[in-house]
Amino acid sequence: MEIRVLKYFLAVVREGSITGAANSLHLTQPTLTRQLQDLERELKQKLFIRGKHKVSLTPEGLILRKRAEEILEMVEKTQAEFQSISDTICGDIYIGCGETESMTYIAQIFKEIQQNYPEVKFHIQSGDADDVTEKLDKGLLDFCLLIQPINIDKYDHITLSAKDVWGVIMRKDSDLAKKEFIQLEDLKRLPLINSRQVIKKISSKNQFMDWFQGEFENLHTVGTSNLVYNAAIMVKSGLGYAITLDKLVNTSVESELCFRPLKPKLESALDIVWKKNQIFSPAAKLFLEKLHENLD
Repeated sequence: MEIRVLKYFLAVVREGSITGAANSLHLTQPTLTRQLQDLERELKQKLFIRGKHKVSLTPEGLILRKRAEEILEMVEKTQAEFQSISDTICGDIYIGCGETESMTYIAQIFKEIQQNYPEVKFHIQSGDADDVTEKLDKGLLDFCLLIQPINIDKYDHITLSAKDVWGVIMRKDSDLAKKEFIQLEDLKRLPLINSRQVIKKISSKNQFMDWFQGEFENLHTVGTSNLVYNAAIMVKSGLGYAITLDKLVNTSVESELCFRPLKPKLESALDIVWKKNQIFSPAAKLFLEKLHENLD
């Protein structure tokens, strides 16, 4: 299986037709069709469903699309790492992270590096812990910023000094907005918009499970959201309340929303993790050195 042919395959996916892909690749349609047929024979699977005006992917084609994107991303990352091997530090740093105000700390390190090494570039991929650690394990990311509690035994890591505070965002005209803290009894009567992040953290024994006292499944969940930004929109609409971290949503004077911390206080520490025995590019190695310097 050649990299070139995987690029052809993804071009067809992107364009939605063999004709459109052939034009974008500056190939003749018969040439591209033959390459795709060879690919299907090599994999012994049908990849496309050919309609009158467009093509779509079979289940096997969907699997190849995901793998092809990962392979090409790894190829590009590898090429960039070798291009950066020189006396001048340059290249790319790839970091995966959840939504956390502590990204401000990482951004300051980025700024410091950029001022001294302008040829270094930073790439941030957002997602929950499962999303970003999967990419880390495959070598598509150099580091991940993870919100505890999470099992990090298989990684090397640095624990940041900062901690994130959990609470509830709500409309300012809510009766609960008059309270200074939100307790478990308050949550029992609320329509909640829960994030994947919260749901996963209460699925095993940790401080989240202890705080909710086994009552989480009995709470009234009216919806879920992967991103706090989208959850905040649903809260503004009056759909419900969202359990989230502080400082991720605009709660300024002009905002319709406010944040109230949980009581007893619930905090999460954060870790920067990377694969054990990782061989870093010069740029990624520099980032790790700056992390250690800022923690000393």
